[in-house]
Amino acid sequence: MTTPVLEVRNLKKTYSRGLFVRKQTFSLSASFTIEGPEIIGVMGPNGAGKTTLFEMLSGSNVPTSGQILCGGRDIQTVKYRERDRMVIHYHQSYQVRSVKKTKPDFMLQPAGSDYPLVHIFDEPQFSTQDGYIGFMLSFFKKLRASGRVVMLCVHPYEPFHIDIMRDHCERFLFVAGGQVAELPTYGRLLEHTGVRDYLGALADC
Repeated sequence: MTTPVLEVRNLKKTYSRGLFVRKQTFSLSASFTIEGPEIIGVMGPNGAGKTTLFEMLSGSNVPTSGQILCGGRDIQTVKYRERDRMVIHYHQSYQVRSVKKTKPDFMLQPAGSDYPLVHIFDEPQFSTQDGYIGFMLSFFKKLRASGRVVMLCVHPYEPFHIDIMRDHCERFLFVAGGQVAELPTYGRLLEHTGVRDYLGALADC
């Protein structure tokens, strides 16, 4: 039996505030399994918990309960320096690049055996100039071909963002209302009422 690349078991994160009476201000729950290499699209409204989810997956945010297994290993029990070899979270600020600058070093390196199993791209800045979109998409495909999982989080505000998600993502996660919904196809994604409300007119592009 093959070990899943990523397994999220009954994951929950809550935040509360209050000195004497604690009041819950945020809650996020998730359970899903990624069996093998895929490009997975992730979307959801601002403040829904996407970045919190990514931080837990990469081990930088400790869940309130639940378990995250990457290649069969619990992300919270491995040494800190080993976590980037399992799951790496590329924050938006890290990915921003002027089209006049060279491409990021991590994108120019071949995906060796010590390369992370899961790569999370948190709202990358897709420049429409200088072939940058093509370069990024090619990099995602190379990662998948080398047995890695790519999680691509996009906050769509242009039709070409929808094109990227539809044409390159194999399945989807939608984060909203404290839950993470799994949608197996782009068609099923658009059938989700919350997704259509979130996308607005872009849902019909």
